[in-house]
Amino acid sequence: MTFPLSPPTPYSAAQIRDTVQMLLASPVLPPVVQAGHPVLRQHAAPYDGQLGDGELKQLIQRMREVMHNAPGVGLAAPQLGIPLQVAVLEDKFDTDPDVAELRDRRPLDFFAILNPRYTGLGAAVASFYEGCLSVHGLQAVVSRYRDVRLDYETADGSSASAEYRGWQARIVQHETDHLHGILYLDKAELRSIACNEEYSARWAEPGIVQAQEALGFLSDDRTGLRAGPE
Repeated sequence: MTFPLSPPTPYSAAQIRDTVQMLLASPVLPPVVQAGHPVLRQHAAPYDGQLGDGELKQLIQRMREVMHNAPGVGLAAPQLGIPLQVAVLEDKFDTDPDVAELRDRRPLDFFAILNPRYTGLGAAVASFYEGCLSVHGLQAVVSRYRDVRLDYETADGSSASAEYRGWQARIVQHETDHLHGILYLDKAELRSIACNEEYSARWAEPGIVQAQEALGFLSDDRTGLRAGPE
């Protein structure tokens, strides 16, 4: 599936740094920017030294705090109003064993990614409900690559790459998409969209079969896993 190219952020390096400094100077955690804000629909600026080393470390720490407070398993800088290609990821939530097995969900240690790119490994995709801290109150089924390779830079400027599968791959794709102006709803099965209350009451099972049958989407997929292009 292809998407229109998001416009590049109009922020200059100086404006990005000013925004970060204001955020870091605040004594309270910033709110998570919600859908409709232009920053979520812009291609964030690649990180190329707009911040001092200390500022970058402080920003990553503040993003981690916001992610934990939300709570969530990832957060991209645009979600704090900062159009910069920086994101943090971590998944240490306790998960029911049956859910973890079906979704291939394993703990993910905290790390930060700069200027990330992912590539699908093979044609297999997994289809599950997911949500977003920037789309308050909704859940929807998204088909994503089951396995990906992630290439990125670390906070110290090193190049890195790693392969992820299952739920970890889903988190990697979700956060990287944010940096390119893509929200998960762009890739969602629109007939699956549910408010949190309906999702909790009806569709909060490990897989998606019941929702699929009742709401009428992904008619070729009975298991939450399928082969084919995204």
